[in-house]
Amino acid sequence: MTGQINGNTITVRQGDSFGIYINASEDCKPVDLTGASLLMQVREQDSGNLMFSLQGVGVDITKGKMALLLTPTHTNIPVGNYVTDIQLTLADGSVNTIYPANVNQVAIFRITPQVTEG
Repeated sequence: MTGQINGNTITVRQGDSFGIYINASEDCKPVDLTGASLLMQVREQDSGNLMFSLQGVGVDITKGKMALLLTPTHTNIPVGNYVTDIQLTLADGSVNTIYPANVNQVAIFRITPQVTEG
């Protein structure tokens, strides 16, 4: 799976797969994510039009591990910069925007050009 996360930017090549994994912890101990959900949305910067929305999957829920698994269907959008965030909703209904970590920043989801097309 290709791509990278650098600061507040997620970069993926157009049409590629990429996994984003989270490890939720508090006081250096895993948080049990039973009943939690993970959501990522990618939107156009200017219009706010939704490009895609992706629900997370459990990897090891009781040990705080979940993932967002982007497929070529998600990343086969026009090359460019979009805005994104990732929200974790816990079983008690509390919503936590976990990415970007800095509340004063907006995260960028960048699609770069591909050369080889299937």
